[in-house]
Amino acid sequence: MLKKISVGLLLSVICYLLLVNISFVHADELSDIESELGDLKKALQMSVSATTPLEKDLNRIQQQLNAIKAKTAQVEADITKKQIEVTEGEHLLGLAQELLNEKVKSWYKSHQEFESLGISFLFKRNIQDAIRSLGYQKKIVENDRDTIVKTVLYIKDLEDKKVQLESEKVRLTAIKEETDKQAGFLQGEIGKAKSYQATLSRKIAELSAKQQALVAAKLASLNLPTSLGAGPLYCTDDRKLDPGFGSAFAFFTYGIPHRVGLNQYGALGRAKAGQNYKDILQAYFSGVSFEKRDPNTTIKVEGYGDKKLDEYMLGIYEMPGNWPLEALKAQVVAARSYALAYTNNGANQICTTQSCQVYKGGNKGGDWERAVKETEGEVLVAGGNVVKAWYASTFGGYSFASEDVWGSSTSWTKRMRDASGDVGSFSDLSDRAFDKESPCFYAAQGFRTEYNKSAWLKREEVADIVNVLLLAKKDSGTTNHLSQPDKPNPDNEETWNPGRVKDELKSRGVTPYNTVSDISVDWDKGSGRTTSVMIKGDGGENNFDGGEFKNFFNVRAPANIQIVGPLYNVERR
Repeated sequence: MLKKISVGLLLSVICYLLLVNISFVHADELSDIESELGDLKKALQMSVSATTPLEKDLNRIQQQLNAIKAKTAQVEADITKKQIEVTEGEHLLGLAQELLNEKVKSWYKSHQEFESLGISFLFKRNIQDAIRSLGYQKKIVENDRDTIVKTVLYIKDLEDKKVQLESEKVRLTAIKEETDKQAGFLQGEIGKAKSYQATLSRKIAELSAKQQALVAAKLASLNLPTSLGAGPLYCTDDRKLDPGFGSAFAFFTYGIPHRVGLNQYGALGRAKAGQNYKDILQAYFSGVSFEKRDPNTTIKVEGYGDKKLDEYMLGIYEMPGNWPLEALKAQVVAARSYALAYTNNGANQICTTQSCQVYKGGNKGGDWERAVKETEGEVLVAGGNVVKAWYASTFGGYSFASEDVWGSSTSWTKRMRDASGDVGSFSDLSDRAFDKESPCFYAAQGFRTEYNKSAWLKREEVADIVNVLLLAKKDSGTTNHLSQPDKPNPDNEETWNPGRVKDELKSRGVTPYNTVSDISVDWDKGSGRTTSVMIKGDGGENNFDGGEFKNFFNVRAPANIQIVGPLYNVERR
């Protein structure tokens, strides 16, 4: 039967075999995966060998591991495909080898005939016919020879690739086993890290009620206004102040409490960008609609008796009257909604300070009066109820949901980046945040009477704060001794001075810092939180969770110097 197979079919089979694309993984690709896996193992070892592995680091390693597993899965799929291709190639090779035998016989016969023809053509009468015949026979011989050579080369290539495939399969099996091993180990470490973080959080919460009260008192002493009802904001740009002691660090916070609801300076920026009051409010509140309520509804106002709703609105002093009309309208609707929700539609009394919202009586007049009249009775509603539309002066480029700040969950507050475009750096945030005009958009909070009344800290003072954090992480039982040294200990314990803290660290096998040379922060550009703080100095390099660093900074920092929000940066001079 094979003898009946035409030369054309034979050539078709050979061409197919040569064109089959058995694309193998380059050795470099598996080597890259193996290299990445080695890096992953080193990262895990470094994390575990640290004083306490941070969950953030382990999450990063988990992402790295997932990427390796994804690559491994792709390589595994490719190898499976190649195994199928090799199997098909082997099937065709069987036919090719049989055809090759026939072709070898044919080539030998043609070659002999060609040699005979080469001798006999000299005796042919028609020299031209003889030459043509000789050329034809020569071409047949050359084609047969080329086909044989190609078939032999394919057989050699296929055998080589089979060997390569087996090698890849062995390496892939080893990679999968190692990856699974590291994944299991990593899950255990993440569990430990989460457990540690939970324990640390409890210990931080248990710094003692008195220590927390001290931190709250420090924050209160800053006199940071909740809203603009207290008047113009005053935040000093410490970058322009010289403390007089050379190298220094200061921690700058974006915005001031509480960052929930309507961003007043954000409303200013949005109004200047051409947004109307409904656009502004819908940017800051989630799932709300605009509805009318009776403007003559009576509400009880502390010290002023009963007031009709929109009469009350005329005396609200929560935004400068010279701001754009659309910003004023947004404020009116938010304040009207807050008043109705706070008083339960007038059943309860509302205070006249920032604890509620600032009311001074009478009619503020001007564009404020116009804003009240043009939004007559208009409120924000969610789920059929008027919402308590909180607002604050400056969010620092990010708003937060109520549960992030107070623990109370609401459907209408939301987390968002309050900027006109993408943010990839602190510089972008300063350029694009809608509330960037606020003097408290980016500021270091607190000061000492000395050092030019600035918030700058000496290198050794920052080193002391870092040492306190290291000691608390190493031995949580020491926290009652770690309050700020320039005030009485709230727990009536001995407050350990910087030297004692360093000695305590040494006794526990931890190298303390005498000075800090560099500080950098990493932050989440989507949520607006400082996620980690990197410290470098003579005590080595340490990476701290952004929240825990802020907590211990506020406990230990001198005077009333504070980090007052979730997003902060460090400045150096």
